[in-house]
Amino acid sequence: MSQLFSPFQLKDTTFRNRVWVAPMCQYSAVDGVPNDWHLVHLGSFARGGAGLVFTEATAVSPEGRISPADTGLWNDEQQASWARIVQFIHGQGALAGIQLAHAGRKASSKPPFEGRGPIGDEDGGWEPVAPSAVAFSGLRDPRELAGEEITGLVEAFARSAERALTAGFDVLEIHAAHGYLLHEFLSPLSNQRTDEYGGSFENRARALLEVVDAVRAVAPPDTPLVVRISATDWADGGGTVDDSVRLAGLLREAGVDLVDVSSGGNIAGVSIPLSPGYQVEFASRVRHEAGIPSGAVGLITDPKQAEEIIAGGSADVVLLARALLREPHWPFRAAHELGVAVGDGIDWPKQYLRASFD
Repeated sequence: MSQLFSPFQLKDTTFRNRVWVAPMCQYSAVDGVPNDWHLVHLGSFARGGAGLVFTEATAVSPEGRISPADTGLWNDEQQASWARIVQFIHGQGALAGIQLAHAGRKASSKPPFEGRGPIGDEDGGWEPVAPSAVAFSGLRDPRELAGEEITGLVEAFARSAERALTAGFDVLEIHAAHGYLLHEFLSPLSNQRTDEYGGSFENRARALLEVVDAVRAVAPPDTPLVVRISATDWADGGGTVDDSVRLAGLLREAGVDLVDVSSGGNIAGVSIPLSPGYQVEFASRVRHEAGIPSGAVGLITDPKQAEEIIAGGSADVVLLARALLREPHWPFRAAHELGVAVGDGIDWPKQYLRASFD
């Protein structure tokens, strides 16, 4: 039997299979409100057989958006729009997860298809905030957060988590990767603070752990909580895989149920040795050394490759991104190639049964 299409359980939540949709920014929202693009984009993955569909990075405050076109979850209109999307995802047999985020020093920037780069105040941009007044290369200079502002941001994550649960989301993910705010606190290359949020490893992890505690406090005990991390900064003096294994242990103790293991994003211009599954070993170390379920992501495109990751014990789930953009029904093909029968961890919509491989 295929391990990739076996059920997976976190707390009391059972996922129909271990093919999860990684968060992918679409830069297509207006005032933080998801729209028909997001409904069809995310809904296609649910219809295509994925076990869990994550939203894109969804900002907990207006200033926490990467760009003005990011989705958010800080008001009623956004919450209602997300509820509509969640309802459709559930109707296709998948579960819905939201990735809650704050862009930190990478905020107020252009979408990638507009050339990235900073957005000035005159064009609707804003002053980014960060642990320290250290800019990401090519983007705006951020302002260092005061201690009381950090407390406010922790509360913002909790409020957005409450809204997400009201909207019907099954899984909450905290974004602490890719050079955004919580990752900026973790990395000594972007965190130069001298107070209780900077300096030692324990201090640099403090902001993330406070967010985890605040979100865990507002969520029912059986709600799965996931944290996405960048396992390494790929840069001298930056965060290392050893640091991430240590962090994963602290996250487990704080009530996190799974660590979604990516890498990089905090330092521009670093050399990353890209190859199929190049981050899987990081997920494996987190899983085995920190004793917490992990998710593997990064150039996972082939069904046999994904099956080997799960069957070999490197990770508990795989998260796909570009492969699903190219082929939203990738799980159907994967199940066929792995010899999985319809109904055994994979369900075709009745409207599409005439196209099934069986």
